[in-house]
Amino acid sequence: MSDDKTPIIKKRRLLSLILLLVAFALLVFTVIFLIFGIGSCSSPLAGLFSSRAPIITVNEFNFDVGRNRMFAHSNGSVAAVGTLGLQVLDTDGRETLRDSFRMASPAIAGSGGRFIAFDIGGSAVRVFNATQVSSSIDTDGTIVSASLNPNGWFCVVTQEGGGLRGAIAVYNSLGLETYRVNLGSGFALSAELSSDNSSLAILNYTEAGSRITFYDTEKSEPDHVFDLSGELILDIISLSNKNTLAVTTDSIILVDNSGEGKSIYTFSDRRLGSFAYADDFLALHLYDHGIGFRGRLITLLSDGTVLGEISTDREVVSMSVVDKTIAVLKSDGLLFYDETLTEFPTSAESISAAGANRVVAISENYALATSDNSAVILTRDYYSHLEQN
Repeated sequence: MSDDKTPIIKKRRLLSLILLLVAFALLVFTVIFLIFGIGSCSSPLAGLFSSRAPIITVNEFNFDVGRNRMFAHSNGSVAAVGTLGLQVLDTDGRETLRDSFRMASPAIAGSGGRFIAFDIGGSAVRVFNATQVSSSIDTDGTIVSASLNPNGWFCVVTQEGGGLRGAIAVYNSLGLETYRVNLGSGFALSAELSSDNSSLAILNYTEAGSRITFYDTEKSEPDHVFDLSGELILDIISLSNKNTLAVTTDSIILVDNSGEGKSIYTFSDRRLGSFAYADDFLALHLYDHGIGFRGRLITLLSDGTVLGEISTDREVVSMSVVDKTIAVLKSDGLLFYDETLTEFPTSAESISAAGANRVVAISENYALATSDNSAVILTRDYYSHLEQN
């Protein structure tokens, strides 16, 4: 009798186990459904499980441009350049343009829906938008830098001949040279063309220090000169009102269109780690003097008005600005901040494991994090009930 009941008992135990596993699986799925918002859910229980923070989704981008990759974003397109050429993707990761050519030290900048790619130390220059290359130039001299204004006009700084002789050429949106400056002495580092194409600012180094020379593109002689003795200007930024910001090793200087300069923010008690800008908005990362990564993040307008300041004790690997939103890639993950440096409640620790070493802000909800071998888009997705609030 006992032998006859044994198979029935085993079957009942097996059935109970199966039902228990099914119930557990349904419970797990329900929790995941409520927490992560899979599909649409109108259950009143959803609010009990919903997080108050946006979630991060990671989408891998596939760039195939060779080594030494650099990235830029403009008007919804992401462009990459490398030793094998350039490539443009939309924010869904679809390729819209590819152009193959050789570069040893590629660089890129974007403005007004266009990009300029150039080979530092080489001769190749390409200007392009999301779908086509508008200008393809090979310079006579060795390229030092290049820049692009919102109208699609651009300027290229080259070193020609021997010594420190620099040349700056201005091109219109068709790629035709319209203006040229040849410096007799002093190493030319960069040049910025105003948004109306009428004023050219050139940064060069002399034996006395740093110099910004302003040219009216209708005249052959310089209009104004701003000299900064004993201090190094790292970069210049052309503003919408034709003024220029000079970023030095210990201050931000506003140089107006008459050549007069005044310091609008000084950080001589700290060390400049990095900076990022968009239009008339600037973000700074400053290290405290001492050991470790302690420092400050600061946002300010081009007139010197400070909008926000917070402390940080993590390594800032890279940061980028778009529409007064700052994407900051730290050693332990990615954070988004608004213009007052109020932190968006995000959690992206997973990106640090990918070995990202640069971030490009695309919008207040998107950022591209890149490394030597990968490029991923991080998307901040708010729950629908948060968006309604």
